[in-house]
Amino acid sequence: MNTRKVNLTKYVKTEAGPRYCPAVITSNGRIKQDIVVVNGKEERHPEGAYYLDWRESGVRVRLSVGKNAVDAQTQRQRKELEFNAAAVGVEVVSNGNDNSNRRRLRPAVADYLEEVKAVKKERTHDAYTVSLNYFVEACAKPHLEDIERKDLLRFITFLREKKCSPRTIRNHFLNVLIFLKNVGIRKLVSKNDWPCYTEEEPEIYEREDLDVLFASCDAEERLWFEFFLMSGMREQEVMHTYWSDVNFRAATVSVTHKPEYKWSPKAYREREIPIPAVLVESLKAWKAQGGTNGCPLLFHNHGLLRRDFRRILKQRATQVGFNPANFWLHKFRATFATWHLWAGVDLRTVQQWLGHSDMESTMRYLKPSRSQATRDKVNQTFGGAQ
Repeated sequence: MNTRKVNLTKYVKTEAGPRYCPAVITSNGRIKQDIVVVNGKEERHPEGAYYLDWRESGVRVRLSVGKNAVDAQTQRQRKELEFNAAAVGVEVVSNGNDNSNRRRLRPAVADYLEEVKAVKKERTHDAYTVSLNYFVEACAKPHLEDIERKDLLRFITFLREKKCSPRTIRNHFLNVLIFLKNVGIRKLVSKNDWPCYTEEEPEIYEREDLDVLFASCDAEERLWFEFFLMSGMREQEVMHTYWSDVNFRAATVSVTHKPEYKWSPKAYREREIPIPAVLVESLKAWKAQGGTNGCPLLFHNHGLLRRDFRRILKQRATQVGFNPANFWLHKFRATFATWHLWAGVDLRTVQQWLGHSDMESTMRYLKPSRSQATRDKVNQTFGGAQ
């Protein structure tokens, strides 16, 4: 008989990031609530949900089965019985009047968001919350098992009526598909059903505009924005940078895990970034002038995380007559990448400095050069065309 094994795991937060860890089942078949195996050792993890997983045509399939260990173990045993029955040609037919296996959409969304909150970052949880609340509002089906392709297409229309941008619609759509996959609902839509959007070219700052902007800042504010520009770090990374992350001798700054703030780098990848000598000297001078104020954070607000970088950036842009809509923090990161690529730094190195997991993300910043040498070549090409 060709039986199929069904595994029971729990998705928990470990030191290495979120992981699916095996549930602990005793020799007599009982499961230990919240106890999982992490790196060969039993650990208690009350966060997260249990999952069944098995193989279909060589592909792993996962199905969320809630937070109760006993219920999860019962569902695992039931699923194995279904597979074993199918293996010997016995068709398993459920009672049409039995709703015990039909899951309601709203509780499933609530359970999933609770799980995301336990194992993901706050911003990720917030994004999923908005997407799934929209989906619950748009979907007329009370049970997960009733959701069809047309419900997802209606969701796209609903988002357009909400005046969401094309890229935001795609992000909401993706978040809902991830949720549905998490609860075992797959392959409802094809690639042609996905909402499309135009990938806009990343904008960068002009040097002349930055000179004007920096001149309007006080010494501390200028240091903030120069640090964004010359490190290429994300806002959350700058917020959680310690003085101990700065190596003055090596002229580098590191992006590191900060468990005391319950914060970790994107994709849980730490990295080291070289910084120019001019920024090193500015940081040294700021530290010598008492810029630390006894706080380990590089930039802080009376010992707390500084959260007003964006607001002050737009204030300074407005103050010098710029349109504040053209000034945002991530634009410093795009400028960092593009200027380094124009200077001849290879793509792989810039990818590592930015902390991108794939080369394609970095290649978006590979803009045509606008240097004087390039302009000279253009003029030379058409110099005799008059």
